[in-house]
Amino acid sequence: MISLTTKDISKLVQEIRREYGLPESPFRIDEVRYDKEGDKLFIIAHDRTDKSVIIGNSLVIGKLRKRLGVRQVTVYSNLDLEIKRRKLEEAKKLISGTELEFLLPIIEAEKKFPPRKWPDVKGDVKTLIFLSFNAKALLGFADRLNLPYEAVGIRYAFPKLEYEPVEAEPREIFFPNEEKLLRIAKERGTRLVLADFPFGLKFKDGVVLLNPFRLLHIGFFELKYLFGFERPVIYDKKALVDFVVSLTYEGLMESTDGANIIWRMWRK
Repeated sequence: MISLTTKDISKLVQEIRREYGLPESPFRIDEVRYDKEGDKLFIIAHDRTDKSVIIGNSLVIGKLRKRLGVRQVTVYSNLDLEIKRRKLEEAKKLISGTELEFLLPIIEAEKKFPPRKWPDVKGDVKTLIFLSFNAKALLGFADRLNLPYEAVGIRYAFPKLEYEPVEAEPREIFFPNEEKLLRIAKERGTRLVLADFPFGLKFKDGVVLLNPFRLLHIGFFELKYLFGFERPVIYDKKALVDFVVSLTYEGLMESTDGANIIWRMWRK
């Protein structure tokens, strides 16, 4: 792809908005990054308002991708990236000096995002994965980091995935039961538990409870492209709404993605 400047992209966005009758709202693009390897264009908007104008309810960004002929166009705001960098600094302090130090190269790589370029890492920690909402991403993360793991989950919740069924309530798809997983981990001699916990990291009774995506501040949209997504078929609808709201509030899910997930999963 020919090198494009912020002015080039701004001009195209303005043209598309005019062409489709959208308001000529002002916006500012601070930076444009192109990942040749993945054929991905990253647009860094000044703030979240600018980001919304550029995305244009997905219509503008979709038309922009077609005009540029790239595989993917993603927009971030400088605020999004600054929040991510600060959370990564906090994560670095939390894991320094612990058995999770194998995550440090991943944290350093995430600070340079976008694009995402993870180094090869081997995590030699016996791991238990509870298949919750981001089940496929949790498995993909463990595989990517070469973690030795066992996967457990609610019977029939993920028909296409292989795992050992355990007793759990449908609500736990979104809000895993810490005490239950801690007990299972201790019974199996597991030192690390991966699940969609409502926190990034917690050390408890000699076991590490980790939601890697909250720790690394990786949103739902990115996870879909990284590892794919498999919707659960057993879940609690009220917990679904609470879960989506929490992710949206923390900047880990776009409101449009959240609304779409609730609409699709609520119908079943």
